[in-house]
Amino acid sequence: MMILRPIQKSDYSALLNIAQESGHGFTSLPVNEELLQNKIERSVASFGKETDVPFDEGYLFVLEDSETGEVVGTSAIEAAVGLDDAFYHYHLSKVIHSSRTLNVYKAVDILTLCNDYTGATELCTLFLRDKYRRGLNGKLLSKSRFMFINQHRDRFADTVIAEMRGVSDENGDSPFWQWLEEHFFSMDFPTADYLTGIGQKVFIAELMPKYPIYVNLLSKEAQSVVGEVHDNTRPAIELLKSEGFTFNGYVDIFDAGPTVEAKVDNIRTVREVRKYTVRIDDAMQIDAEGSPVMIANDKLAGYRATALTLALPEKATEVAIPGAVAKALQIADGDTVSIATL
Repeated sequence: MMILRPIQKSDYSALLNIAQESGHGFTSLPVNEELLQNKIERSVASFGKETDVPFDEGYLFVLEDSETGEVVGTSAIEAAVGLDDAFYHYHLSKVIHSSRTLNVYKAVDILTLCNDYTGATELCTLFLRDKYRRGLNGKLLSKSRFMFINQHRDRFADTVIAEMRGVSDENGDSPFWQWLEEHFFSMDFPTADYLTGIGQKVFIAELMPKYPIYVNLLSKEAQSVVGEVHDNTRPAIELLKSEGFTFNGYVDIFDAGPTVEAKVDNIRTVREVRKYTVRIDDAMQIDAEGSPVMIANDKLAGYRATALTLALPEKATEVAIPGAVAKALQIADGDTVSIATL
């Protein structure tokens, strides 16, 4: 059984392995011992914090194989980005060049540096190890965050965003960054990506072009990747689109990968999640007949979620679950759970 739970200090070694495995372009998990330790400590503090306003909290989850105890994936939520450190994007828009006298009319795409998502809640740090990319694991790792946000609304903003990894090759080279590097930075993409991951963002403001960039002046290779995702990220963006996330022209300043957004109330899982009272049935089998669902307890620091097949009678307010699942979710008879279909 796969269990999603808040990260603990004892998970450091597993987190380091995932950071190493995730590769270039995965900015939120830099291979840096001190920063990874700080990320874990910040998450533990965030889960233990009493607040009803989103600020600098960061909630980091891990997916654990309950049979082996192995941590096989991560996902996270940043409560509100850009409040204590500038949060940059390029916004893709159009300008019109026209002349009635010359009978010329041309629409041109431009990229403008902005901080428009300041204060938004961000989904981030989604990674699942290769051999576990099967079944419901990916959906549980990503979508369970929506149930957590729904249960603790006051801790998050009304707008939720997710930055998708842009196009780069096996060496970590980004066509978009190669153009920026040539004209403005003299720094390769892995280095810039790493510096951002460890929080050294001041060079962005110092070296980024201050005026809009005309897309048609980029190299053909750079133009072709604006708003495109890395091959490994395609399942993640399709999943978010199925939840109601849309691309509104915002792209990453390093690799030009798309950022998608949604209002919390428009997210499919948030709309469809239902509350049930638990009845534990020790004789019930985990692989019982029914439909695939996510189920989560209603705790904060003790949050647990898993995916299983479950029969949900219409209009029922009570649900029977196997004893093994109840134990994994740390719930008892009469407790409340959230359930959403997959």
